[in-house]
Amino acid sequence: MPAAVTLSESNGAGETVTASITNANMGDVDAVNLDPIAYPVTPGNRTYAKYQRLCVSNMGGSSAIKNIKICRSSALGGSATHVTNARLSAYAGAPTYATPVKVAITGADQAMPTSVPATANLGIGGSLTGSITGATSYTDYLIHQIITNAADVAGSTSTLNVQYDEIA
Repeated sequence: MPAAVTLSESNGAGETVTASITNANMGDVDAVNLDPIAYPVTPGNRTYAKYQRLCVSNMGGSSAIKNIKICRSSALGGSATHVTNARLSAYAGAPTYATPVKVAITGADQAMPTSVPATANLGIGGSLTGSITGATSYTDYLIHQIITNAADVAGSTSTLNVQYDEIA
């Protein structure tokens, strides 16, 4: 039986955690399962930062979850860029939750990979070599946001991909 792994998102000033989110859409409001049509980003602005984590709620028949790899597929519209704290080296440890904002976030300044990285780029317990070995455990926060240019007028659709190793 495989482990039960879902994506959770934290929002708000008091950190409300929503388990098993249905989408990772970004926009002009700090909200989970966002409708980007209702909350489009003004060209030249950033989206609100997303604070998301993988949550293991049941280990199933597995002994460990590790080697978390995050990437985005598909190109963004216009000259938009997607930045993140996910990185292959110089990992700064587990970031703490902060109320999501629409400005640059220290440490969340790396380009989101557009293909699966060769090694882990999101940590567990502050380390890229960390592992989850018990139920109801989380990875470190994945912090990410889209930066638009004033000339960007159309949105785009992209998929957030998550890959990990599940050890029996």
